[in-house]
Amino acid sequence: MKKVVKFGGSSLASAEQFKKVGNIIRKEESRRYVIPSAPGKRTPDDTKVTDMLYSCYGQAILGEDAERDFEEQLEAIKERYNSIIRGLNLDLSLDEEFKTIRTNFSKKIGRDYAASRGEYLNGKVMAAYLGYEFVDAAEVIRFDKNGNLDSEKTDKLLNKRLSKCENAVVPGFYGAKDDGTVTTFSRGGSDVTGSLVAKAIHADIYE
Repeated sequence: MKKVVKFGGSSLASAEQFKKVGNIIRKEESRRYVIPSAPGKRTPDDTKVTDMLYSCYGQAILGEDAERDFEEQLEAIKERYNSIIRGLNLDLSLDEEFKTIRTNFSKKIGRDYAASRGEYLNGKVMAAYLGYEFVDAAEVIRFDKNGNLDSEKTDKLLNKRLSKCENAVVPGFYGAKDDGTVTTFSRGGSDVTGSLVAKAIHADIYE
C-alpha cells in the first residue's frame, strides 16, 4: 500500500511537533510520500514563517535603506529552522540555502519565490529527519507562462521522478514555470500538492 501524507504548518511549528509527525509517519511503512507546509505559529502571538518571509522580502526590495531590517529578519527566519534542527539533533546545515535566498532576495526575484522558501526549507529538514529523499517541487510541479497549473506535465514529471523513490519528501505550496520561475498556489496550496502527488503515484490513500 502507498500513502501520501500532508502536514500543515501548526503540526510542524517546532521540534516537538516534528517528533509527533515523525511518530505518525513511522507507524506505517505505507506512509512513503510526505508533503510538508512551512512552520506555523508555536503560540497564539507567534508569526508564521511564510509571513516572516513576506515581510523580509518586503524589506529586501526597498534596497540599501532597509538592509539592516532585511538582514535581521532573515536571521530570525534562519533561527526558526535552526531551533528545529537543534531540537531534533540533526547533523544538518542550511547555511548554503540561506546564502542563496539572501542573494535571490537582493535580486528582487519575486514574492512567490520568497513565500515558497518556507516549504522548501521545511522539506529539507523533514527529509533529513526521516531519512527520505528530498524532491524539490520546482522540478516536478509545473505552471504555464500565465501562472496556471499544467496538470498534464506535472503528472508526467511527478510520476517519472517519484517512481524511482521508495520514500520522498515533496514540499507543498509551490512549483515552477518552464523557465524555472518559482510559482505558488494560493494559500492552502500544500493540500493541492499532496493531491497531485497522490494522483501521480497512484496512491491508495491521501491523508
